[in-house]
Amino acid sequence: MKFNHYAIALTLGMAVYACSPKVAGDNHKQDTAAAAATIPADSNVIIKTLPNGLTYYIRKNVEPKNRAELYLVNKVGSILENDDQLGLAHFTEHMAFNGTRDFPKNELISYLQKAGVRFGADLNAYTGFNQTVYQLPLPTDSVEVFKKGFDILANWAGHVTFEDKEIDQERGVIIEEDRQRGKNAQERMSKQLLPVLLANSKYAERLPIGKIDVLQSFKYETLKAFYKDWYRPNLQAIIAVGDFDVAEVEKLIIDNFSELKNPENERKREAFSIPDNKEPLVKIITDPEFPYNVAAITVKHPEVVETTEDQLITKIKTSMINSMLGNRLTEIVQKGNAPFIFAQSSYSAFQGGLVNLDAFNSVAVSKDAAGLKAAVQAVIAENVRMKKFGFTQTELDRVKTNIMTGVEKQFKEKDKTKSTNFVQLYVQNFLKGQAIPSVDYTYNFYKKNLDKITLEDVNKLAATFFTEENLIAILQAPEKEKANLPSETEYINWIKTAGADVQPYVDQVVTKPLMAQKPKAGTITSEKKIAELNVTELTLSNGVKVVLKPTDFKNDQIIFAATSKGGTSLASDDIFRSAEMADQLVNASGIAEFDESQLGKLLTGKVVGVSPSISTYREGLSGSSSPKDFETALQLTHLYFTAPRKDEKVLKTQLEEMKAVLANRESQPSAVYQDTLSAVMNSYKKRAQAIKINELDQITADKALNFYKERFANAGDFTFTFVGNFNVEEVKPLLAQYLGSLPANNNKENFKDLGLEPLKGDITKKVYKGLEDKATVALIYHGDYNYSDEENLQLDALKAILDIKITERLREKESGVYSPRVGISYNDEPKEKYTISINFSCATANVDKLIAAAIDEVNKLKQSGATAEDIQKFNAEERRQLEIQLRDNSFWLGYLQNAYASGEDPKKVLSYLDTLKQVTTSSSKASAAKYFNQNNFVRMILLPEKK
Repeated sequence: MKFNHYAIALTLGMAVYACSPKVAGDNHKQDTAAAAATIPADSNVIIKTLPNGLTYYIRKNVEPKNRAELYLVNKVGSILENDDQLGLAHFTEHMAFNGTRDFPKNELISYLQKAGVRFGADLNAYTGFNQTVYQLPLPTDSVEVFKKGFDILANWAGHVTFEDKEIDQERGVIIEEDRQRGKNAQERMSKQLLPVLLANSKYAERLPIGKIDVLQSFKYETLKAFYKDWYRPNLQAIIAVGDFDVAEVEKLIIDNFSELKNPENERKREAFSIPDNKEPLVKIITDPEFPYNVAAITVKHPEVVETTEDQLITKIKTSMINSMLGNRLTEIVQKGNAPFIFAQSSYSAFQGGLVNLDAFNSVAVSKDAAGLKAAVQAVIAENVRMKKFGFTQTELDRVKTNIMTGVEKQFKEKDKTKSTNFVQLYVQNFLKGQAIPSVDYTYNFYKKNLDKITLEDVNKLAATFFTEENLIAILQAPEKEKANLPSETEYINWIKTAGADVQPYVDQVVTKPLMAQKPKAGTITSEKKIAELNVTELTLSNGVKVVLKPTDFKNDQIIFAATSKGGTSLASDDIFRSAEMADQLVNASGIAEFDESQLGKLLTGKVVGVSPSISTYREGLSGSSSPKDFETALQLTHLYFTAPRKDEKVLKTQLEEMKAVLANRESQPSAVYQDTLSAVMNSYKKRAQAIKINELDQITADKALNFYKERFANAGDFTFTFVGNFNVEEVKPLLAQYLGSLPANNNKENFKDLGLEPLKGDITKKVYKGLEDKATVALIYHGDYNYSDEENLQLDALKAILDIKITERLREKESGVYSPRVGISYNDEPKEKYTISINFSCATANVDKLIAAAIDEVNKLKQSGATAEDIQKFNAEERRQLEIQLRDNSFWLGYLQNAYASGEDPKKVLSYLDTLKQVTTSSSKASAAKYFNQNNFVRMILLPEKK
């Protein structure tokens, strides 16, 4: 069990967002010299404005091939709503998919699905405080579809129809979106935190989701008025990046958007801010369902939008500080006996960039409320140490090396950069004026200026981050800890008195090599080519199988994985819990004689990572590297087989972390529900159940490491797969040396079938947990399966088609859910089994009705099969997705690994599109009758506690 860091994020999210602090009176020579220099815009992007004020960005980019990203960006969000419009910026976004001038009702979604565009995964939109953004990825090799994309954007920009019936239908969907995302401890706590985090600002009253009473009762004209006032060309931008003719795209933009007009007597688009606070703003809150003890200390800073070279220098220094401070906090945890189970301090965008502020954020999580003081003061002490003494030269040297390595990697991949990466830069340029330099400019700027940044420069900036003004201090805890929490005055005193006796940091430098002596090489005993796939199969002298696929999809990437049968299924009951922890312990303990912190220092400047894993039925590892660091990746791989490291301190920290998570697990409705679902789907077998606190004492480092060594003792049972930018002949000697030398024997192990399969029969299980009107439903069909390419295709089609039907019925017709999901799973290990699940959340009063509606859609498929139109949508999506996948390293790694693990012909992917004709109305009807078997059916329902 890994600690979920995301679960502790405050209110609006703590996403990393590029920013740099505003520095007053900076005397640094390089900053002063660059102060007047504006960062030049990338000449590869066309930026122009139509006479009506609409801005457009156009860039040709061939990754992915025959694809384009089209975006409509509006400087319009919930901050612009009137008091009677709360939530209508977001509602407007929804209505853009429910009828426009050229696409009545849901015709737009259906049209795009027929072109292979997926609703949600591809076609989507989002609304924030200050922006609403629509995204439309399209194929460019279909001229009609591509041209139609600009018509769609224009319809969103100025021609949404807002039919009364569609508005009323969508009210329920948005209320269900609020229910799905909220109705939990985080939402309840947010309502108390927002007046503090967004104190004395309009933002506190303008959350994008709005207010339920407004959503239920607003008049049609109120929504239309918002659209008329704010959806106007002088607040809009079109972004087009992709594999297309630039001149043609520019003409399409001019033709489709020139007719848009700004309203007469247009309303002023005001900017809003969050005021400073001289005295600390403090809030201490509890909730019976909140599982963690979390302290968050935030210092607000003015937002800086990088437009000049001096601001870019400051951004670089900020990145350095974040990295070095983060390493120090991580090191404290790794040494053992840390007063916190998680800690973080960094300078980033305030609340993930949702409002126009930056902030220095510190977070500490303790195992209980009694430990909060020590946790808070330990984190703040590091902030104080940074402020008083700064960083060391060796820390700075390492972080400079790592930063330059990252910039060099970006430079090497400049012709392989995905179009979405460019789009996000242009979105920020339009919304905030963020500079958009070219990759070449950025590379040369870093190369020229990185070494000029001195330790004094960095330490001077670091001293400005943590201040007494603009301070916000938050504590969140389980309600049962209420009596153990400090008063607001005590909490502030903890912060003010922390770090009084700190001393300068002492950096322990690592100078030893990763591998002092290279192993004696094995040999390659056989080789086979699969020319159709450009794949080479090797067998090494110790029995290791290697599959190689060189590609040109990325210039600076090699990814790989290894797998072998066995896993924790081979662990005896008395060591199972230790075996379950083995991979986590080894991953966090470093390798050979180096702990994790030392290993990080040793790998400075290298683009490399290797991680072993042990699942129920398999063990293996995964890794990645640049071509330059491929040998280092193989050395790490060799050492994870031959020299895993045991660290008792690491295990102690992991167990404390798990204990903190488990202590409050039963208070969380979602956790109780998932544990119950897992039990039912695994016949209540102990091996599949979540660990209990009293079982933690069974876990020892010796048992975990010994089991790990057993699973990795015989490399001859492993198959390694490598995909990326390498030359087969050049890597052969390295593979022979580092993989061919691994210990091996002639044993071929298999896993043990643990009987982890669902309970048979028609089962309904209800879990009563939670305080609010929110139900979670899973409808699961399962059974024995004939694992084959033919059956897998039919089940994939059934899933895709049911997904469409469930969305149409439960969301569009019933207005009872927000985002229902259909999932499938089919396996040939340890037995051939399948599951099909329908999942959604809804109001408790609608559970029975929506379950009946979902089953009704299933029965329609059983009775009539899929329509020709739905099969067309499935085929289009499969074709379009495969086109992208065939030029993706990750796809090939997963595909080849699975093919060789299952003993299948890897060439079958080449004929996959031809097999799509096997999916017909009659085949879907037969599959539905076979797999939607009511005799093996589970209804899992989470309902609020009975009162």
